[in-house]
Amino acid sequence: MSFSLFNLCFALTLGGLLGFFGGIFGIGGGILAIPLLVLGFHMEQPLAQGTALVLMVPNLVMAMWRYLQRHPVAWPPLLLIGLVGSLTTWLLAGLATRLDPLTLRMAFSFAIGILSVWLLLGKRTAAGGETRIPLRRLPWVGALGGSAMGLLGVGGGLVATPVLIGWLGLRQTLAQSLSLALVTPSALVALGTYAQAGRVDWHWGIPMAIGGLFTVSAGVACAHRLPEARLRQSFAWMLLAVSVWMAVAPVVMGR
Repeated sequence: MSFSLFNLCFALTLGGLLGFFGGIFGIGGGILAIPLLVLGFHMEQPLAQGTALVLMVPNLVMAMWRYLQRHPVAWPPLLLIGLVGSLTTWLLAGLATRLDPLTLRMAFSFAIGILSVWLLLGKRTAAGGETRIPLRRLPWVGALGGSAMGLLGVGGGLVATPVLIGWLGLRQTLAQSLSLALVTPSALVALGTYAQAGRVDWHWGIPMAIGGLFTVSAGVACAHRLPEARLRQSFAWMLLAVSVWMAVAPVVMGR
């Protein structure tokens, strides 16, 4: 894909928009970037997933650092969930880079469709919860989140956080800290695997990442002023629409 000064400015702007909306929805921007790169830029699914990881990694590193400053967690559970998640990500990312792009695209479409329905039907979690972390169950959560990161390039945190709250009974802040400890190193591993397989477009990924770093904080600040329930529903409906479009686009557009 040719790259010009116009493309550079466009990628910076696009990264800024994705970073802003990623900050509002608390997702790092990857789950929005991948469908856009596939549908708008006609990238193959594996290349779109690898390129979106370039955007996600610095945002996740910054978020993890800031979040753990406010909500410290002991090192053993952080290392445990991070190592298991990274190993699972490495195994599944290698598979994802070798899958047929259309097959991977359908898997991504199906996964975010299920996620959107889950968000629409799910109930809000109570503010309370346990502060003691059951270490024996933690590797299962790490494997689940790492599988999403490796195969789809996104979704580790969206899967891990509700599982940590609903299955392990942890309070929200603790679950989010552990989720970031899972997703951040997993995203780094996934990016390395996709890059080694030549499934990253650095010309687009790097300026998108730079643009996103300037707007994530503004998105987070905006999110705190908006009704959480409305944000959750808007995000879920958007994901559902993207899921359907990614599934039918090859038929409608003949590709």
